[in-house]
Amino acid sequence: MSRPMEIKFLKGVGELRAGLLAKELGIETIRDMVMYFPYRHVDRSGFYPISQLGENMPALQVKGRFISFVTEGEGRKKRLNGIFSDGHRMMNVTWFSKIDTISRIYHIGKEYVLFGTPKCYRGTISMVHPEVEEYDPTRPPVGLRGVYSLTETLRKRGFTSRAIHDIVERAIEHPAFSAMPETLPPEIVERYKLMPLHEAVRAMHNPVSARQLQLATERMKFEELFYVELHILRYARRRSRSLSGYVFPRIGRLFNDFYFKQLPFQLTGAQKRVLHEIRDDMRSGRQMNRLLQGDVGCGKTMVAFMSMLIAADNGCQAAIMAPTEILAAQHFESISAWAAPLGLKVTILTGSTRTKARREALEGLASGEIQLAVGTHALLEQKVVFRNLALAVIDEQHRFGVAQRARMWSKNQIVPHVLVMTATPIPRTLAMTVYGDLDVSVIDELPPGRKPVQTFLRYDDNRMEVNRLVFSQLREGRQVYIVYPLVKENEKLDLKSLEAGYERVRETFKDYSVCFVHGQMKPAEKDHQMDLFVSGKARILVATTVIEVGVNVPNASVMIIENAERFGLSQLHQLRGRVGRGADMSYCILMSRHNVGRDTKKRLGIMTETTDGFLISEADMQIRGPGDMEGTQQSGLAFNLRVASLARDGQILSRAREAAEGVLDANPSLVVGEPERSVATAEKKGLPLAASSIALLNSEIAIRFDKSVDWSLIS
Repeated sequence: MSRPMEIKFLKGVGELRAGLLAKELGIETIRDMVMYFPYRHVDRSGFYPISQLGENMPALQVKGRFISFVTEGEGRKKRLNGIFSDGHRMMNVTWFSKIDTISRIYHIGKEYVLFGTPKCYRGTISMVHPEVEEYDPTRPPVGLRGVYSLTETLRKRGFTSRAIHDIVERAIEHPAFSAMPETLPPEIVERYKLMPLHEAVRAMHNPVSARQLQLATERMKFEELFYVELHILRYARRRSRSLSGYVFPRIGRLFNDFYFKQLPFQLTGAQKRVLHEIRDDMRSGRQMNRLLQGDVGCGKTMVAFMSMLIAADNGCQAAIMAPTEILAAQHFESISAWAAPLGLKVTILTGSTRTKARREALEGLASGEIQLAVGTHALLEQKVVFRNLALAVIDEQHRFGVAQRARMWSKNQIVPHVLVMTATPIPRTLAMTVYGDLDVSVIDELPPGRKPVQTFLRYDDNRMEVNRLVFSQLREGRQVYIVYPLVKENEKLDLKSLEAGYERVRETFKDYSVCFVHGQMKPAEKDHQMDLFVSGKARILVATTVIEVGVNVPNASVMIIENAERFGLSQLHQLRGRVGRGADMSYCILMSRHNVGRDTKKRLGIMTETTDGFLISEADMQIRGPGDMEGTQQSGLAFNLRVASLARDGQILSRAREAAEGVLDANPSLVVGEPERSVATAEKKGLPLAASSIALLNSEIAIRFDKSVDWSLIS
């Protein structure tokens, strides 16, 4: 179609309804309408007798006649009650709105089909606001019918799921739909055995069978994920070609002296593999843009430091940025101890760095006298100038916004290499999208000698058992974390609070010093309390989740999480990572209420079954969805998936990414600045597309993304 046909010209829509559809659902054209798919389908092929209806049944349909209508109540409490009979049993039907209209259009004695969700109250079956249509014995059974999402405004303005379905059907029958071109190149449709577009769209709305609906859904999911991956990879390749990085041709004295003479423990195979990957990036001439994933305690900081040594060996500076002053201070302590024997100067810059120390740090970084910097957001200030910053390490990257990370790049004319680290394992499908332009490295081994943390689920009636464990660990000289979901009591939430818990803990363990920390404290007081625990002066730390990241106390052996049902899997895993950092056995106790939902029980059960962060992150995304996972929600998804799910459609995503990579390899004209590839490479990928297909891809990318999405968010 040269110009997309507006939905207002479709019969039965008009200017007013089109305006509502545009405002509420973003539907403006015939294409938008047919691509507005049901969120589920219901079986409308048969009728249920009222005698078989009961609680907890899905939406279904019954056939019969109204035998009476009665209007009751006044004002907002006004309602219309109908008695509906299938000839054997009766049920109530209730409406709370549009009462006058309903009273006028539905008639006693006429045969109707009702579709709705049955409810049971005191033995009486009822339906509220069901779909109602006259029974036509000449019409074939509907079969599967889509159910469409509606906003509250649309409902109030008379739209129903059936009304949306009727508009969609008229859109599909319109010549504009027939003229709508295929959205995938024929080569891809054929290679991946996909259902053609027009057939798939019809089946999404009116499937003749469950199998046809499955094939149509797979086609639309593939298309959606294909264009997401195509645009991410297109953006990433364009950026990688346009951004050159420092070239580090050699491994020098600093790295070798540290590796062969000072390394406090032998590197794991995973650490060595990741260092090789980083080394290859640093000598490639292109800017490194790498995501380093690994559980707490796997040795990411050591890998980061040795990468910084490569920069220093080549006469350049390196910096590591952490989200909190506590974590920055711990990095500074470790890196200073490792760097001092090598003769390297290290500085720290945080919000609380004193004036004299700040001035000395700024002068040393600007002159190049200081080779390594550790800090928080303070490193991003305009006053902080590096002589030749060549490597920026960003720890717990999801706690920094995109703009903040970009400001780190502006510290040099040549963009520094970037190593992003996270202890929040990211599922593969999410990493392929949210971090689609980052090369991913994984440290999937723990240092030798580390013991998995034993995790138990306990309830309030197990409190004495839990206290006995704490006493036994305290007597052995160990330390304990106790985490609460709230700082203060909240009448609306039946949750334990830190303030009440602190007093209870002090009373229960009166022979041991107890400190506390939470996010509402002033930084100085928070640091003082943390120092009490880190130094060992306090044996028990009562805290909120502010300790989730950046507390390293190897002597701590017990983590108790109160109201664990209130936390997501990834957050529970992060909190558990605060213990088990030494060689001794450690414990994590999840305290929960008995009466929790099925998903919550499943979530807590997973925590007791595995300590594998990647298994946990996959399960977290399955249960909660990608947009709600800790570690990803702040960067967000830069696109909306209408059909596909990152949590469930990993296999389709992999095929879509493979297709996108093949298209870009075979057709570099899709990527600005991409050098021509050989014909052999194109043929190997099996996707040398025709010029018409290239035009189609560019057109679809523009329609789907370029006008509405800031794809720099993917960086």
